[in-house]
Amino acid sequence: MVNLLEVKNATKRFGNFTALNDVSIQVPKGSIFGLLGPNGAGKTTLIRIINQITLPDEGSVYLDDEPLQPIHIRDIGYLPEERGLYKSMKVGEQALYLAQLKGLGKNEAKERLKYWFDKFEIGHWWDKKIQELSKGMAQKVQFIVTVLHKPKLLIFDEPFSGFDPINANLIKDEILQLRDEGATVIFSTHRMESVEELCDHIALINKSKKILEGKVSDIKRAYRSNTFEVGVLTEDNDALYAAINDQFIAERADFRAIDDQLKMKITLDKEGTSNDLLQYLSTKGQVLRFNEVIPEVNEIFIKTITNNG
Repeated sequence: MVNLLEVKNATKRFGNFTALNDVSIQVPKGSIFGLLGPNGAGKTTLIRIINQITLPDEGSVYLDDEPLQPIHIRDIGYLPEERGLYKSMKVGEQALYLAQLKGLGKNEAKERLKYWFDKFEIGHWWDKKIQELSKGMAQKVQFIVTVLHKPKLLIFDEPFSGFDPINANLIKDEILQLRDEGATVIFSTHRMESVEELCDHIALINKSKKILEGKVSDIKRAYRSNTFEVGVLTEDNDALYAAINDQFIAERADFRAIDDQLKMKITLDKEGTSNDLLQYLSTKGQVLRFNEVIPEVNEIFIKTITNNG
């Protein structure tokens, strides 16, 4: 796997406060990389280092196998959590100005802006001032400015803030499309459902240190508990529940079902297999539901933070 971005042993101090402590991450090319952590963990400091807004006291950063340099700013698009548009400027004038700062010629910038403004159906905003727009409307403009110069690396910090569900889905689809077209994305958010939907890899930072990193599927596999959610149609739910508890670790579960079935979560020991469980249940009644309980990113986030608190 080839990495677009590598941060090696980055440390950043502000006086006696260590904001980032020996943090390393590897962001694979063409991936959506979730940068997670509670407030004050060090995520923003790391993002600022990648954007060369601040420099690490120790460590190094590589983009496409090259030491990060000022010229690489053109290869990065950054959507900060605190938006940075000038409220008194007109939308089109500002977008054009920011595009040129990223190295686009005026005519090329106009062509690309027209494409995005038409795509988002906001062409009539061109002569409006930012202060006339809602937060969500201004967000669309900021998103366009971030992706306009087609950077290799896109960094989105809470990109769905201010969006209603429809426009959040619109931006989500655009992020996936940009990934499919070859961009690499760092995605920082507190919305774990968005991480589930978008991210291929994640890193979790807490109290200035990285405490978890890897492919989402590998991390989930490591945190799986061999637990299954089952529904069995039987004549005597209580009797079957008692019998199952003699063989396995079981608890009642609650999920939607049409039939009056016995609903349970059953955890197997290390030697137990799903086939063994399914065969046993099949002898006791009609198995209507049998799903492994896969840990969600939110569960892993809370468990890991708590264990490393």
